[in-house]
Amino acid sequence: QLQLVESGGGLVQPGGSLRLSCAASGGTLDYYAIGWFRQAPGKEREAVSCISNLGGFTHYVESVKGRFTLSRDNAKNTVYLQMNSLKPEDTAVYFCAANDYCSRYANEYEKDYWGQGTQVTVSS
Repeated sequence: QLQLVESGGGLVQPGGSLRLSCAASGGTLDYYAIGWFRQAPGKEREAVSCISNLGGFTHYVESVKGRFTLSRDNAKNTVYLQMNSLKPEDTAVYFCAANDYCSRYANEYEKDYWGQGTQVTVSS
C-alpha cells in the first residue's frame, strides 16, 4: 500500500548541496521510521541515516555526521535529506525505505516499502 518516491538527485560539484525528497503515498509517513541507504557502482548498499517514528530521533553514519540532516514535513507526507559539503565519495544511488524501526541493515526494512532511487553524482 505505502509507496515511496525519491527525487532531488543530480550532478553537483564537491562542496555543494542537494536536498533529496522521499515522498509517500498510500500511507501516513510519520507512522514509519524512514531510512536512507546508498549504493555506489560495484558496492553493497549501505546505511546513511534514519529518522525514527518515535520521538523524532535521527541517526547518521559517521561519514555523514555534520553534513547531512534528516527532517519531516508531515503536511507534505515527505522526508527530506539535506546533503551539504558533498564529497565525491557520496556519489551513489540513494534510496529511502520505511520500517517499524530504524535499522542499519537494509534487509530488515519492509520488502515493499522502498523507492526506486535517485542518482547523486559529486564531481568537478
